Amino acid sequence: MEIFQVGGSVRDELMGVQPKDRDWVVVNSSPEEMEKDGFKPIGKDFPVFLHPETNEEYALARTEKKSGVGYKGFEFYFDSSVTLEEDLKRRDFTINSIAKDKNGNIIDPFNGKLDVEKKIFRHTSSAFVEDPLRVLRFARFKSYNHLFDFEVCSETVDCFEKIINARELKELSPERVWMETKKALENKHPEKFFEVIIKHKLTDPWFKKLNTVSCDGSSPELRWADIQRVNNFQLSDLLPIPNSFQKTQDLLRQVLDFFQCNDTQGKLKLIEKMSINRNFETLEEIKKYNCLRDHKSYLEKIFKSVLEIDFSCLANIPASEVSHKKQFLYHETLKGIL
Repeated sequence: MEIFQVGGSVRDELMGVQPKDRDWVVVNSSPEEMEKDGFKPIGKDFPVFLHPETNEEYALARTEKKSGVGYKGFEFYFDSSVTLEEDLKRRDFTINSIAKDKNGNIIDPFNGKLDVEKKIFRHTSSAFVEDPLRVLRFARFKSYNHLFDFEVCSETVDCFEKIINARELKELSPERVWMETKKALENKHPEKFFEVIIKHKLTDPWFKKLNTVSCDGSSPELRWADIQRVNNFQLSDLLPIPNSFQKTQDLLRQVLDFFQCNDTQGKLKLIEKMSINRNFETLEEIKKYNCLRDHKSYLEKIFKSVLEIDFSCLANIPASEVSHKKQFLYHETLKGIL
């Protein structure tokens, strides 16, 4: 059994960046031997194991063959005869096809280290075009602070076009597309993810309404809400948006609708919808958006005034009258502001 550190963690270490996690490939072993040594099997399609102490992922060296559509349409082959180089060859980019042995020696059969130095994304082999997920992974890699300024070589762009023309992007699961999107939103340059999707025509089908990019905000939820804003809140049709993201974009939309509303009664209804007391922390972040900078002080007055309202009287009235009473309290408190 030989164990090698592989992939993005090796790339990051070469760049002087502390990796978030590490992946390992095991050569000349078997599932039986891994389990005997205390590794916990977790892989459904191929043997992946969790280390009994570090909980890091260890995968048996494998090759793959395209057998269907989408990123799951593969048959995997693994046994003790599969070499490290064969395993590295199936990976997406040369910068991710680098390994390190237990002594710290770099194994780099596809010149990934040189591409790291040149800041280039280059596909490792022709197998790149078989997995449509790889173009979204590229978009996500561009959102990283240490990779956002890497350029993609023209031959790899040709691979993107082959994937697009094969129309296999539609075979990706909505959950996996959202996973890549959410990871990008968590990174330093989330705007790069969406810029790549537009530039390389990766919008169909998951981002068909994506036309422009803005990712203002300090959290993934706020950044998603902002890109929804500049695309008329039409990016959620096919993706499984979590409740926290939906809630934030709804709050932003209510704030924007508030400024578009011309009558007092409509404004009061929107203030009630915002539930300022309950959502104060999120609304405090929303008011910091660049698109609302001219309204920041106005929003602060409204938030402050609403927080000072005594709603204890609502506990003693019928549920059917609560909303009407709230409207009255809002009106009396805000009539000098609205």
